[in-house]
This record gives sequence, C-alpha cells and structure tokens, in this order.
Amino acid sequence: MSDLETSIPDAAETTPLGLAQRGFSGRVSAIMVDGDHLGVSALEIERRLLELGIVEGASVQILHEGPIGRDPIAIRVNGTTIALRRREAMAIMVGVHDRAAKTTA
Repeated sequence: MSDLETSIPDAAETTPLGLAQRGFSGRVSAIMVDGDHLGVSALEIERRLLELGIVEGASVQILHEGPIGRDPIAIRVNGTTIALRRREAMAIMVGVHDRAAKTTA
C-alpha cells in the first residue's frame, strides 16, 4: 500500500464537513454532491468546490461559524481562507487528521 493510500481516511472514518464544529481540523477524502440545489446542477457545485481548492487530500480547518444557524462557515483549505454555506459543506467528506502520522513524518 502506498503512502497516499494510507493517508486518506476510509469511508467509515469520514463525515460531511457541514456537520463539523468550529476548530475541526482534517483532510478532504471526497466530494460527493447529492443532487441539484436551487437551480444549480450537481456538476456545477462540484466544479465550484474544485476551483476553490477543495480537492481530495487537501488540509481543511473550520475557523469560524456564522451567528445565525452557524451559517456560513469560514474554512482554511491548504492555507487559503474561504466562506461556504453549510449546505455546500455537506458535499465535502472529511476525515480527522491522523496525529500519529504527523509526528512520525
């Protein structure tokens, strides 16, 4: 098994970024858009997320949550800070950073 395969969490260890709390730090494992939303196609939503740098293996951290319904959220993706609505963040599957791998690397 390669190093890349061991660094990406299994599906059982992932959760949608939209469910994570402020302070969460992890790695993107997949982008899974369920369907169209408010007239925007699933392919367009996925394309927009990819253009923002949200790709498999990217480091992600939740920095801030909005005051009403915790929406939108501010996230840092590989050093870039962006804002997302929680419904968009639900398409981003993430796993928690493996602290043991960080200390041995």
